Amino acid sequence: MEIHGNIEIDHVVLHHASAEVGQGTHTVMVQMTAEAVGVPVEKVKLISSDSATMGNSGSVSASRMTFMSGNSIRGAAEVALKKWKAEERPAIGEFKYLAPRTTQFDKETGYSTPNFAYAFAAQAVEVEVDTETGHVRVVRVVAADDLGKPINPALVEGQIEGAVVQAQGYAVLEDYKTKDGRVLTDQLSTYLIPTIWDIPEKVESVILEVPDPNGPWGARGVGELPFLPVAPAIAAAIHDATGVWIDEFPFTPERVLRALGKI
Repeated sequence: MEIHGNIEIDHVVLHHASAEVGQGTHTVMVQMTAEAVGVPVEKVKLISSDSATMGNSGSVSASRMTFMSGNSIRGAAEVALKKWKAEERPAIGEFKYLAPRTTQFDKETGYSTPNFAYAFAAQAVEVEVDTETGHVRVVRVVAADDLGKPINPALVEGQIEGAVVQAQGYAVLEDYKTKDGRVLTDQLSTYLIPTIWDIPEKVESVILEVPDPNGPWGARGVGELPFLPVAPAIAAAIHDATGVWIDEFPFTPERVLRALGKI
């Protein structure tokens, strides 16, 4: 991190190797930099993913990047601000954040620390089931996610809505079939994904804020968290509507009709 200026901070340059894959990581990193240094976001410039000058930040997966990058940004800002106060211009701070250690399962006590942060999710789903055709329509989803302190609530809502629609697709429509090692559903006409006509009428996001003691500003990741409960929630909703459990998905019309004893 570089802090530029003379008497006052003119601008801040953040160098970080984290990739942006559409979830808003870079936006959040700029916000966290501004907060850590105490400047408006307009004064922050991000230089990212330059393999010529940066090391490996680890994968942008498993809901880890806000947590990891945020802690590294806070550390770098602390170093740079200390140099700034000592009138070093530009003030440059480097910091490498390593996650807390985890432990394997102990055979004697049964204790382990397999991860250093946990987020929690709960969902309720309303569906309509056509008992004549077997079609399942997801009408409404309420997704409650405890992800610590959201850095950017709008991005969090977008992540929740996107995860719900993606999971709905794999729970209801996306029927991946293979035979003799060959993929049979290799076209969008045979491997169906949700369109605007298929998504729920409403996805209600309930963001719970229980700050994580190890996360930057109390944040944890959201990532795939809203994705995970969708399929079992839909299965439970189908059971509530029809009285039958379906233990295999996607919940295609054929499987629904078979569960209802109609084929």
